[in-house]
Parts: sequence; structure tokens; C-alpha cells
Amino acid sequence: MNINLADYPLLANINSPDDLRMLDQSQLPQASKELRSYLLSSVSKSSGHFASGLGAIELTVALHYVYKTPFDHLIWDVGHQAYPHKILTGRRDQLHTIRQKDGLHPFPWREESEYDVLSVGHSSTSISAALGMAVAAEKEEKNRKVVAVIGDGAMTAGMAFEALNHAGDIKSDMLVILNDNEMSISENVGALNNHFAKMLSGSLYTGIREGSKRILNNIPPIKELASRAEEHLKGMVVPSTFFEELGFNYIGPIDGHDVNGLVDTITNMRNLKGPQILHIATKKGKGYHAAEQDPIKYHAVPKFDPAQTSLPMSKPSLPTYSKIFGDWLCKTAEQNNSLVAITPAMREGSGMVEFSQRFPNQYYDVAIAEQHAVTFAAGLAIGGNKPVVAIYSSFLQRGYDQFIHDIAIQNLPVLFAIDRAGIVGADGPTHQGSFDLSFMRCVPNIVIMAPSDERECQLMLTTGFKHNGPVAVRYPRGSGNGALLPDINETIEIGKANTIFETIADSAKPACAILNFGSTLDEAKISAKELNATLIDMRFVKPLDLTLIDDVVKNHDVIITVEDNAIAGGAGSGVNEYILSQGIAIKILNIGLPDSFIKHGTQQEIHQELGLDSKGIIDKINAFIKL
Repeated sequence: MNINLADYPLLANINSPDDLRMLDQSQLPQASKELRSYLLSSVSKSSGHFASGLGAIELTVALHYVYKTPFDHLIWDVGHQAYPHKILTGRRDQLHTIRQKDGLHPFPWREESEYDVLSVGHSSTSISAALGMAVAAEKEEKNRKVVAVIGDGAMTAGMAFEALNHAGDIKSDMLVILNDNEMSISENVGALNNHFAKMLSGSLYTGIREGSKRILNNIPPIKELASRAEEHLKGMVVPSTFFEELGFNYIGPIDGHDVNGLVDTITNMRNLKGPQILHIATKKGKGYHAAEQDPIKYHAVPKFDPAQTSLPMSKPSLPTYSKIFGDWLCKTAEQNNSLVAITPAMREGSGMVEFSQRFPNQYYDVAIAEQHAVTFAAGLAIGGNKPVVAIYSSFLQRGYDQFIHDIAIQNLPVLFAIDRAGIVGADGPTHQGSFDLSFMRCVPNIVIMAPSDERECQLMLTTGFKHNGPVAVRYPRGSGNGALLPDINETIEIGKANTIFETIADSAKPACAILNFGSTLDEAKISAKELNATLIDMRFVKPLDLTLIDDVVKNHDVIITVEDNAIAGGAGSGVNEYILSQGIAIKILNIGLPDSFIKHGTQQEIHQELGLDSKGIIDKINAFIKL
């Protein structure tokens, strides 16, 4: 992809933050303008996360201008907003490869650049990590500065507050920038606030404040009066927040799109002692009207024409599993008003928009708070409701203790609709749903189902909803194969597998049986036909259909399990455990995800690379038989 750098005279010469810092401060608005334009031009041609980066342009420029990165540590929370950071830190000419196989990682990634201090992808980790780095920097005694940037959405997670509480207690030198892009805390942004923020962060004010505290330290009543006067002064102009009660010096809110104002304030704050919070107000999609108007739609974009007022229409395709789930949710709620659906800030991604509009009294978005989502569901179940927790596989990891402690131990009737299971693709290791079967299978009381197509998915959702105990239905990102949906009330027998076809014994070859778990069935079908193997859609990861496994073992020489999950501890491991427990000697091959973190690329590319397509499955089986 060619972008004419002649259109970006300042940006063309910025190959590192050192180059940025050589600019006069008066040039920063132009540099920001060029950076925003370059981001628009690049992402529109390559696809990727978009609106968040547009909103963080001026902040990114200001931070790299004031702080001596990479010596000073800059930590981005989640990392959707880090594309401008990548552009300024030597990756400008590679940005068009972002999220593509062997291209730039979609998030800050330690292996990619020394400027990426923390590998991220999930929310609310930045403050904890920054505090650890701040403590390490104090021990180092090299005057290294640490900055964490976190959005107002990520601030809803409990982990962020745990970190704030600890930071306020130990009083390490660090700066937390609250990037408030929805103005959810305060709307009081203006020239007076900006001016006062500079004053509060300036050396004169802080010097007077700290000096007066020392002078008055031995006169407690006067010190208390002075403290109250200070709080009164700040409260007249700056919105009152609880951050100061946690031990932070709070500055803001200020305009997050005034790059020179940001530079002035951050420069003043750079040398302040103790934990600091700078609250900035920004707008997602800033500078591109369509993204400003609909930042959700423009959060992550396909290739598009910036001159058009809308994103290109996607080609007609089969309904996604998320759509199947969303439709099932609505149809079930029509019949049962005890259904309550919960999402941790993933309404659109989980296919719940229509449900949230039609059944607002049965819908709860708990924000980015996965632990709370799970235990909230436990409370609802105890209260006689039928909770459905819609959650991505990689995000359920964050509620694992609650999954065990609050749901499974108490055997509560909560249905987990687990989206993005297996290989997800472009978002890389932090978002691959590689581990859910492994970490759920070891927990008692759980029924785990893995649908092979849309029909099976709906059957399993209804079965799980009607079951009087905890159930997990895990399904992949993307579409199925067009299978016709059953009646909304139809269910399946728990623990019963489905034989697709049986092999005709051939004495010249070992008799093989493929036990498939989930969405790999279509590829397994091709493989089984090629190898003349028996094929079984296992359906249930827990409980396994032990009767069927007994029959398969009697009539076959080789057992192959196939799943889009880690081999370690996965569904195949369950089959191994049972066969070994029966003292049966038979060759078993487990096909699934390897014992490594899987990088970004398309689902198809990764499945092919890992041998989870039909060719890979055939090759693995043939190689195993020859052993």
C-alpha cells in the first residue's frame, strides 16, 4: 500500500519520538493533523480499529513529546487506541499490515517494539502494571517516569479500582490519564477548567501547597483549615471526584484535543510527587465526521472509502452464530419472562441489540465487569430468574473464580452463551478462545456443549436454558453452514452424541473413528470420507457419551479427537481419561490447538497453519497411523 509521504511533511520526518521532540511546540497542532489524516488514509485501505485512535491523536503526540519514551514508560489500556502510538514509534510504514498474518500486532506488544512496554488486549490492566513499574522505577533510582492511559469504559472494571486503591496507599510517583471519551464523569470542560488545571499542576501552586503543609504540620487545627480551604478552592472550579479520597491528586477535566494545552499540563505534572490523575475529555472518531456520529460502527472497520458517508455494505452471507443466539434470545423471551440476559459491555458483538430494545426490563449491560456479571447472574438465579450470560470465551477467563465459586459449587441454573470460542483471528493471542473447554471441563456440575452448526446451536441453547443447573454452550466467531433451524422449543438429550456415518471395515487398513467436538465438523466430514473413517459429532464435552465411546472402541483400531480448543485439558483429553480408566489399549490421536499462544491472522489462515482444515486433519491421521 502506497501513501504519499509528501502529503505529510512533518510526519514524514518522524521515525521515532526523538524526531517528534525536535519539533517546536507550535508545530504540534499540524503534526496532530497530519497524524490523524495518515491514520484515516491507512486504516481505510487496510481495515482495523479506528475510532479510538482518532480520539487519542493529540494525547499520543503530547505524551511522546513530554516524556522520554522508551526510557519513560507509557502504558496503553486495551490498546485499540494505540495505532497513532505505533505510527510515531517507527512503525508508520508497516501500519497497513496491522491485524494481518505476520503483520503488525493489533495491540501494543512487547515483542514488537521497545516502546510497547506492556502487551495488552483486555481492559483495565494498565494501572496495576504501571504501579508495578513505578515501584520498580523507585528502586532503580534513575528518575524513570510511568504513565498509564485508561478509558472511562475500562475504568468500570474492579481491577482498575483495586490498583487505584493500592497506588493511593503506597503513594508511588505515577500518572494515570483518564481518557473520558463519553464525558461520563463530567461535562465541565472549557477554557476556565483548562487554565485552572495548568495552575493546579504548576510548580507555583504545588510549591505553595506542599510548603504550607510543612509549615503548618505542627499546628493541626490550622493545617486542617488550610486543607479544607484548598479543597473548597478546587471544588469551586474542578468537579469533585472520589479519586482524591483514594490518595490521588486529581487534575481536570481538560480538553483532550488541545495538544498544546495537554503538553503544558502534562509537563507541569511530570515532576509531581505521588500518584496523579489527569482527566481529559475526548471524542471517539474525532476529526472524521462519520466516526464521530457513530463511534460504535467505526470502532473496527473494513476497508472503506473515506469520501463516503457510510461503511461499505457487507456481502450477503449466512447468519452468524451471534445472530443465531440473538434471535434465540428474543424468541425465548417471548415465551418466558423469567429469562434475563447479561452482557459485560458486548451488546453489539454478542448479537443482543434487538433483545435490548424489545426486552429492556430483562436486559442488563453491566459494563466491563466480567466477575460481577457472573455473580450477578448467580443472584438472579437464586431469586428465581433464568439468567443467560452472553460472554466471549477469552473474557470468561476473567470471571473464572466466580464461575466456580458462585455458579458451579451452588449448582445454579445459569446458561453461559460463550461466543468467539476457538480461533478468533485478527485480534491475536489475547482474544483467541483457546482455553474455555479446558478450564471449564474440570469443574463439577457443569454441562458443556459444542455445536457443529446453527441448528445444533439453537438446540443446545434451548436445552441449556431448560436444564436445572449450570450450562455452557460455546460457539465460534463467524457463520455456520446454513443448517435449517429447529422449532424454538426443541431440545436434545443431555450427554447423547450423534453418529454422522460409520465406516465399513477394511482389513487392509486400521479402522479409524473421528470424534468431533464443535465447529470443526465440516472439515472432519471431508477427512472422514477421504479416510473411510467413522465420524461422530460428540455434541457434549461434559458429560461425554460414554456408551457410544465404549462401542467405538470395540469396533475401531484408532480413535481421533478433533476440536478448536487447546489439546491440553480439552475435550480430547476427556476421551483419553475415560479410555485409560477402563484399561483399554488403543491408539488415540488428539487434534486441536497446540501448547502455544496463537498469533493473529484470519481464521482460515490459522486453521490451515495449525492443521485444523481437512487437509491438515488427513495428514495428521495418516502420519499417526504409520507410527
